[in-house]
Amino acid sequence: MFTLVVGLILSLVLYVALGFRSGEEWVTDAKGNERKVKSKQKEWKSNPRQFLALGALAVVLLLSSITVVPTGYTGILTTFGRVENRTINAGAHLILPWQNVVKMDNRTQKVQITTEAFSSDIQQVNLQLSVNYCIDQETAQVLYRTVGINYYENVMYPRILENTKAVFSQYTAENLVAKRNSLSDLIADSTSEDMKTYGITIVSIAIEDIDFTDAFTTAVEAKQVAAQNKLTAETEQAQKTMEEEATARRAIIAANAEAEKAIIAANADLEVVKVQAEAALYAGEKEAEMNKRISESLTEGLIQYYWIKQWDGVLPSTVLGSDASYMIDLTGQTP
Repeated sequence: MFTLVVGLILSLVLYVALGFRSGEEWVTDAKGNERKVKSKQKEWKSNPRQFLALGALAVVLLLSSITVVPTGYTGILTTFGRVENRTINAGAHLILPWQNVVKMDNRTQKVQITTEAFSSDIQQVNLQLSVNYCIDQETAQVLYRTVGINYYENVMYPRILENTKAVFSQYTAENLVAKRNSLSDLIADSTSEDMKTYGITIVSIAIEDIDFTDAFTTAVEAKQVAAQNKLTAETEQAQKTMEEEATARRAIIAANAEAEKAIIAANADLEVVKVQAEAALYAGEKEAEMNKRISESLTEGLIQYYWIKQWDGVLPSTVLGSDASYMIDLTGQTP
């Protein structure tokens, strides 16, 4: 619109300026001859040169009617400042000279915020946040109509600060460092909910730096050193206990091995004795069985046979006891 107004003014000035030229008048010289000469008085009269002004005006009108929306942007069309109910996509477009196009960036944008917050135990924390966001192409005209192009300063920035302070106030200073990643997610989630109504998408929020006061940092470092020393002592004690337990286990294993060895040897000796006893028992049983069979096989006649077979023909001079009954007469008669 501004270009159109300036172009109209310049074209009008040029058109008027080209219309002025010096006038002409007839004069008579000393010889009585008349001729035309330019007079000092200016007069205005249309002439072909004024078409230059009309051509310039046409160029201005044409240029003011063409607008180009870059890739990644949405064009918000306005007529005398009133937002139209349609948007313009990327590319070249022909609009009316009294219309204007506001370009809204739909690409992912990044801003860095430096602020401070307080923990639940009233420790001051200096923060540096990195925020990535983008605006919805479909609702860009609503955002422009309700908030304007300064939507970050008017809407986003205050909400991010408010949500950051609210999240940090829920944790102690010691827990803030340990929960750094979850803090970023909590801030991003709460801010995303707030920005949905404006058509703004929070892509991510990252906490790039957390800085505490020097006094708190010194206290935390001292506590960490003490905790590390305690952990070292506990580790050394645990290592010593493990070594002692390992030595005791080795002694127990060795004793168990010796006992097992003695048991195996005793069982082996027992097996030998058992085998020997079984062998002796078997030999005795075998001998008894043999004697039993021999006893069962002996008869009176067989005994006399063996006695006679072993006799040398000499009669004993004395016979005692019942053995005299075995004395037989070679003639077949009892003595």
